[in-house]
Amino acid sequence: MPNIGPMEILVVLIIALVVFGPKRLPELGQSVGRGIREFRGSLSGDHADPAPAKAEATDGRAIEQTPERT
Repeated sequence: MPNIGPMEILVVLIIALVVFGPKRLPELGQSVGRGIREFRGSLSGDHADPAPAKAEATDGRAIEQTPERT
């Protein structure tokens, strides 16, 4: 299996920047980080509810969203 070096990581990051754009990358990183934390929490048995996600209302105010429960 080939090793992933710094040049390969740099190429992947440049491609991601071109595809998603500079404004979308931080949001994408947060989503990936949140997903990894939830995955690790489910593996360890820690089923604590994550903090409610914040969204922006149409007038620019921050509002809280509660996760849907089924």
